[in-house]
Amino acid sequence: MQKIINLFDFRQKVNYKTEILSGLTVALALVPEAVAFAMIAGVSPLVGLYAAFMMGLVTSILGGRPGMISGATGAVAVVVVTLAQSHGVEYIFATVILAGIIQMAAGFLKLGKLIRLVPHPVIFGFVNGLAIIIFMSQLDQFKDVSGNWLTGGNLYLLLSLVFLTMLIIWGLPKLTKAIPASLTAILVVFGLVYFLKLDTKTVGDIASIKGGFPPFHIPSIPFTFETLQIIFPYAAIVAGVGLIESLLTLNIVDELTESHGHSNREAVAQGTANILSGFFSGMGGCAMIGQSLINVSNGARARLSGIVASVMLLVFVMFGSSLIEKVPMAALTGLMIMVAIGTFEWASLKTFTKFPKSDILVMVLVTLVTVFLHNLALAVLIGVIIAALVFAWDNAKRIRARKYIDDNGIKHYEIYGPLFFGSTTAFIEKFDILNDPTEIIIDFKESRVVDMSAIEALNRLTERYHKQGKKIQLRHLSPDCRSLIKNAESIIEVNVIEDPTYNVMLNK
Repeated sequence: MQKIINLFDFRQKVNYKTEILSGLTVALALVPEAVAFAMIAGVSPLVGLYAAFMMGLVTSILGGRPGMISGATGAVAVVVVTLAQSHGVEYIFATVILAGIIQMAAGFLKLGKLIRLVPHPVIFGFVNGLAIIIFMSQLDQFKDVSGNWLTGGNLYLLLSLVFLTMLIIWGLPKLTKAIPASLTAILVVFGLVYFLKLDTKTVGDIASIKGGFPPFHIPSIPFTFETLQIIFPYAAIVAGVGLIESLLTLNIVDELTESHGHSNREAVAQGTANILSGFFSGMGGCAMIGQSLINVSNGARARLSGIVASVMLLVFVMFGSSLIEKVPMAALTGLMIMVAIGTFEWASLKTFTKFPKSDILVMVLVTLVTVFLHNLALAVLIGVIIAALVFAWDNAKRIRARKYIDDNGIKHYEIYGPLFFGSTTAFIEKFDILNDPTEIIIDFKESRVVDMSAIEALNRLTERYHKQGKKIQLRHLSPDCRSLIKNAESIIEVNVIEDPTYNVMLNK
C-alpha cells in the first residue's frame, strides 16, 4: 500500500483550486497546438487531439515530474510526416507503439540518467531555440487564408487583442494571484469578441475539433519483417526525440520549481503513453515545454493539473467543441507569445562576454539547429558532441610531468592529468628516451590511465625504452587502471616490467 501511495504522490499537498484552474487553462492552450501539429504531420486534427489526451493523462498519473504537461508535439510531427505521406496514418500508429516500447526499455535500463551528460550551454541553446520556435509559430495567425499578411482593420484588431492578452498575463499577477492570469486573459478576450461580435479568427477557423472517445484500434498493417524495417528507423527517432525533449523539459521544470523529478520513471511513463496513444488512434508525443511553463507559472505543482488538462481536453472534443471553436486565436496567440518570452533564457545573453568561447559556440549552434532544422534531437546531439570534443581538447593539454633523478641515479616522471586518447601525443613527448638513465620510474599517483589509446601509448613508450636496453617501471596505478592493463594483455603486448601482477610495480 505504501508503494502505491509513493507511486502516485498522494501525500503531496495539493492546492485544488490552483490545480483545476491551471489545468483548464492548459487544456485551452492544448487545442490549437494539437490541431496544428496534426496538420504538420499530415493527419486528421482528431489524431493530434487524441494523442494530447492520452499523453497528458498517462504521464500526469505515472510520470516522474508532477506539473509537467505532455501531448502531441511538433518534434514528433516533423519526424512522422514523411511516413504519413508514403504509407499512411496506420503506419504512424504502429511507429508510435514501437517508439513507446523503446522508451520504456530505456527507462527500465535506467538510461534516463544520461541526460546528465547534456551541458548547460546545450540546455540554454535548446531552450532559446524552442522559445524562438514558439514565437515564430504564432506569426501564422497574422496571415489570411491565402498566406498573405493581414492589413488594415483586421490586423489592428488582432494586434489589440493579442496585446490585451499579454497585458493581462503580465499585469494581473502584480495585483492578485487568486486566479491564473492566463485563464483570465482568455476569458476576457473571449467575452469581448463574443459580446461585441468582433470579426476575428477563432479556433473553429483552423479545424473542427468535434469527436468522440478515442477508439481502440490495432494498426491495420502487415505484421511482417518488411514492415518492421519501414517503421523502426522512424520509431527510434521518435523515441529519441521524445526522451530528449521530455527529460530536458523535466530539468527546466526542476529548476523553476526547485524540486527534483525522476528521469527514468518519466521515460517509462512516456513510453506507456505512446503505446496507448498508438492503440487509441493518436499520433504520439512527448513533454511540451510551452504548456508545462504555463502550468508551472500558474502555480501548479501536482499531478492533478495535468489530469484536469487532459480530461477537459477530451470533454472539449466530445461535448464542448462548439464553444471552444469560438475561442479567439488572438487570446491563445498572446498566451503563447508570453510563454515564448518566459521560456527564453535572457540571462544567457549576458554570457557572451563572460563564458568561454566554446560554450558560446555550443549555445548558439544548438539554438540555430533547433530553429532552422526543427530537429531537437540533432541539435542536442551536435551540442553534446562539440562540448565533449572541447572538453577532451582542454584535458589533453593538462597532462604534465615533473622530472627528477634520485640519489640512486633513477629518473622519475611524476605524471599529472589524465592519460587518454587526446593526451597520448603530449605524454610521449615528455620523455627523453635516448638521454635518460638505464632505469626509469613513471609515477601515476596524480594521473589515471583512461582508455585503450593510453594503454597503447604505454606499450609504445616501454617498447622504445626496451630497445635502448633500459628498464621502466610504473607506480601508483589505481585498481581500475591495473584492471584495464590486465584486460589489454589479450589484445596487445604490454611492455611493462618488474611487477609480477599486471606488470605493475607498486610502492610499499
